Amino acid sequence: MDIAATEIDLSGSLSAIGYGLAAIGPGIGVGIIFSAYIQATARQPESAKLTQPFMWIGFAVVEALALLGIAFGYAFQP
Repeated sequence: MDIAATEIDLSGSLSAIGYGLAAIGPGIGVGIIFSAYIQATARQPESAKLTQPFMWIGFAVVEALALLGIAFGYAFQP
């Protein structure tokens, strides 16, 4: 049995699996951002208005990384 004769094309499914693995990081990042905001607000309720914009900026940056992951996953398909 020749190894070259059993070559399988997996390029389509590998990009989907790659993005699935890449989505784990932003998912964890969003959880950390919101949990930090909730803890900060629970400790200092009067600082909620001060820390809320930083929470949304951090959320936007992490979600942008997720969108870049899906864009690069489909852009570099053969």
